[in-house]
Amino acid sequence: MTAARDGSPRGPGAGAGADDALLSVRAAEGDEEAFEALVRRHGPAMLRLAVQFLGNRSEAEDVVQEAFVSAWRKLPEFRGDAGFGTWLHRIVTNRCLNVLRARRPVADIDALPERAAPEHQSSPERAVESQAAVDALGKAMAVLSPEQRACWILREIETMPYETIAEMVGISQEAVRARVFRARRCLTEAMGAWR
Repeated sequence: MTAARDGSPRGPGAGAGADDALLSVRAAEGDEEAFEALVRRHGPAMLRLAVQFLGNRSEAEDVVQEAFVSAWRKLPEFRGDAGFGTWLHRIVTNRCLNVLRARRPVADIDALPERAAPEHQSSPERAVESQAAVDALGKAMAVLSPEQRACWILREIETMPYETIAEMVGISQEAVRARVFRARRCLTEAMGAWR
């Protein structure tokens, strides 16, 4: 297999049109270029997911890197019952949950440093109000249990079906629905002043 000018693998089934199933089979057989293609394809989404869970880009990058190393090692065991992306989401979600469980409770929410407001094109008052809403949501999210946060993020932000979330988190669909419901209720109460 050769590499294209952009560094992506080239060859039968390894280009942009190659599907995850073929690439994962090749990677399981030791094809590093096929695995690199999977990393390029899924890396940005996995990083976005981890940042949503952890709220810290550096920590999220570490989790995603560990998840890809784990996926590389476990690829020979990957049977393809679920898609590669779903399997990878499960690995990243579980690693994020482990990080959240390990750090909980770390600090009083009120003791967390305030983040600087991003530059806005609008008025300074609007910028302050927007940042305050973001901070309030962050504090409300921190109150959720790791499992509630996982289910809420996967459902509301990643827009995954309950069945997929249940498979990824390792609980029943009813339990996912209950955790999403409780998370929504908690966030709605916490954000009541912002409606």
